[in-house]
Amino acid sequence: MKNRVTGIGGVFFKSDNPKASKDWYKKHLGFNTDDWGCTFWWKDKEGNDCSTQWSPFTKDTNHFAPSKKDFMFNYRVENLTELLAELKKEGVTILGEIQEFEYGKFGWILDNEGNKIELWEPVDQAFK
Repeated sequence: MKNRVTGIGGVFFKSDNPKASKDWYKKHLGFNTDDWGCTFWWKDKEGNDCSTQWSPFTKDTNHFAPSKKDFMFNYRVENLTELLAELKKEGVTILGEIQEFEYGKFGWILDNEGNKIELWEPVDQAFK
């Protein structure tokens, strides 16, 4: 397998008030926020448009479960199906099934400390 993780796809964290967090980051740090948070656009080494998502979630979200942490990282991957097969062979805990949307495929694993990690095979063009 050539590449596993190719970049950070998103940073997700729990917030007492996601709207207030989005408003604060917009006012003080210039984030271009929307309902989901803020999308940062950049180019990979081949010049392709890529994005990284920043999103506050409500404190009671179950999206990070079974992890007990208040955050979850999303990593961009090249071939989600192949990577999950390799990780399974290596004994990594795979959570649920791959989910597909117009903006990419998603899969979830647990790291060595039980942190949930989201793996994303993106379709960046869907955001334009």
